Amino acid sequence: MQDKRVLVTGGAGFIGSNLANRLASDNDVIAVDDTYLGTPENLDDDVEFVEASVVDGEFPVDVDVVFHLAALSSRNMHENDPQRGCRVNVEGFVNTVERARKEGCETVVYASTSSIYGSRTEPSPVDMDVEAHTAYEASKLARERYAEYYANHHDMAMAGLRFFSVYQGFGGNEEHKGEYANTVAQFADAIANGEAPELFGDGTQTRDFTHVSDVARACELAADHELTGVYNVGTQEAYSFNEMVAMINDALGTDTDPEYIECPFDGYVHDTMADYSTFHEATGWEPEISFEEGVEMVCESYK
Repeated sequence: MQDKRVLVTGGAGFIGSNLANRLASDNDVIAVDDTYLGTPENLDDDVEFVEASVVDGEFPVDVDVVFHLAALSSRNMHENDPQRGCRVNVEGFVNTVERARKEGCETVVYASTSSIYGSRTEPSPVDMDVEAHTAYEASKLARERYAEYYANHHDMAMAGLRFFSVYQGFGGNEEHKGEYANTVAQFADAIANGEAPELFGDGTQTRDFTHVSDVARACELAADHELTGVYNVGTQEAYSFNEMVAMINDALGTDTDPEYIECPFDGYVHDTMADYSTFHEATGWEPEISFEEGVEMVCESYK
């Protein structure tokens, strides 16, 4: 993408700031964030930062492309305050897209979620039946339906990306998320500081861990191709938490055993894995950073 005026909502957050920084060298980028889970310290100097809420704040929308990543981005945030989760994730989405549409924007890429697939050890295709079991999942499915409306009624390019376990580490732009950061970042930080990471159950649960640089590149490609529909962004590989801890120990030269605790959540998803073939067919995208390489990158800042 080049010479575009771009809006990234949630732009000071983890994924949003990586995307904004990636695009800023060749585009005019505005990052909007209410700083709940983001910080302008994540942004490069050539990104314009606007502190505002996507629900009721005033922010520039006279852009060529909107990347809508602003969200309450975890199950727990929503269960603690379902009404707020709906306002931010659904009303905030509609508010942003509607305002940008009226200014002539025709291309939107937005964050959905892989959580709606539930627990699966086989790759999850985008055309499988899905259900909402949490308020967080319901809010992201609502986004997908509103995007369908904007595509059909207003002829906009509306690409929803279902991200799988995105990580970078506290040495990147993930530290501000704290307890809501990916387990890779949290476990690496614990082990590097001589603490035992806490794993639910026996640690055999698996995730499709996807490095944030691959995710940012996927967002850009979705906009470049003016896609409409829903697509998976993941690696189509899965690693257990036990394997992840062993890899972190290898990378850090440590030998810290995890502590196994009872899972405190009902309906905890045990396994995830993406089928990214639809997105690959549409854009040629495939992951470039293996999980082994990604863990080394996460641990590098502690060496």
